Amino acid sequence: MSMRSPLAHVRGLGSAKEGTHHFWWQRVTAIALVPLTIWFVAIVIAVIGADYETARATIAHPVSAAMMLAFIAATFHHAQSGLQVVIEDYIHIEWLKITLLLTVKFLAVIFGLLSALAVVRIAVGG
Repeated sequence: MSMRSPLAHVRGLGSAKEGTHHFWWQRVTAIALVPLTIWFVAIVIAVIGADYETARATIAHPVSAAMMLAFIAATFHHAQSGLQVVIEDYIHIEWLKITLLLTVKFLAVIFGLLSALAVVRIAVGG
């Protein structure tokens, strides 16, 4: 029989007090992605078969460029957040978990920035 209290037994293994914040941001990005994805699909359909200048002008419009940047930000944040949950839940080897978490975050930032740069270059006419 152990003389340790239940609290002493689990100390250091409980909540990090960050789950609620993470949970809500994942839900917010999911909700934001609903209209943004519908808009994105509508834009793609609108430029199918159009010439280069028409497609570029459509994306370069200030509202379209802003919506595209919001879509990119929400998509990459949501994807990174979802993959983080999967990695934390199913990878139990600590060094592998940390490596995967850093890799996913790094790739989300890099691809998000590259996508945003492409939209900005189109919007300014470069």
